[in-house]
Amino acid sequence: MKHNLKITVILLSLFILTQIIGLYVVNYYSPTVVVNGIQQNATSPHKLPLGLEPSTETSQISVWQTLLYILPAFAIAILLFFFLTKTKSEIVIRIWFSAVVVIALFISISSFIPEVKYAWIAILAVSAVLAFFKVYRRNIPIHNITEVLIYPGIAAIFVALISSPENPNRGIYTMIALLILISLYDAWAVWRSGIMQKMAKYEINSLKIFGGFLIPSLSKRMKEKVKNLRVLKKAGKLKDKDKNRKIKVNIAILGGGDTVFPIITAGVVLRRFGFNSIAGIQVPLASIIVILGATLSLALLFIFSKKKPYPAMPFISAGIFAALGVCYLIWG
Repeated sequence: MKHNLKITVILLSLFILTQIIGLYVVNYYSPTVVVNGIQQNATSPHKLPLGLEPSTETSQISVWQTLLYILPAFAIAILLFFFLTKTKSEIVIRIWFSAVVVIALFISISSFIPEVKYAWIAILAVSAVLAFFKVYRRNIPIHNITEVLIYPGIAAIFVALISSPENPNRGIYTMIALLILISLYDAWAVWRSGIMQKMAKYEINSLKIFGGFLIPSLSKRMKEKVKNLRVLKKAGKLKDKDKNRKIKVNIAILGGGDTVFPIITAGVVLRRFGFNSIAGIQVPLASIIVILGATLSLALLFIFSKKKPYPAMPFISAGIFAALGVCYLIWG
């Protein structure tokens, strides 16, 4: 088992919570809604803030044209990050990271706040404060809480870009292609080149930030060591050599990409299959199936993998593809 049961449950719980919030945020910014297979305009449509709503022309383009929009952006972002790490431009990376966090938080938080005059000022202020503590003051609870809200905001942007009311299947086909490419890259970056491990180590140790969930823990041996040091300190017998003893902290991580791509897929599926009425309640069954597929594959990876780095996206994508197959078998 990759992590102990407690850590595994925490990571999976954070993953599921983020997926659920992501579905809500994506649906909030959806211009159309599908109910029992019938597409209709949203009752109260909301546009993405900060001028991020895609133009109507974007919804007319093909799958390959959509990929040509997205893939170069991913490639440029990755190459730029590598360049900045090589040149040790940590100030620039922090500013870049802060800007992304503020924008994503603003999008997510706005979906929960009533549209009242000047509310955006308060939302922007809260987003900026959270981003400051996340990027410049390491705090694990704030880090993980903000992660839960960041990925839904990012997903809302990509779902709006990928989906098309005129061609509902375009978003599905685009996501299938993206998941395949991202999974291949993730496998290469972890198993072949080791770039992913180097990036994570640099972010955590040098930048003191990380794009993903981060759960620290102590082994039984380290817990006993800390306990003994506390006893010595309380008794006034703590020596200088004891004060300088190093405490090894284990860190369990779940990358941001491993979390956001399932949300984007579930959001695209929501735009395609929409809601189904169950006992008078509108339930996004197809999207829930996708989330369950991703969660189950991630859980199996945690349970059966060993204590070494694994690329999660190939396994998560496999679970998503199986879920998509079920959706098309049921709803066509």
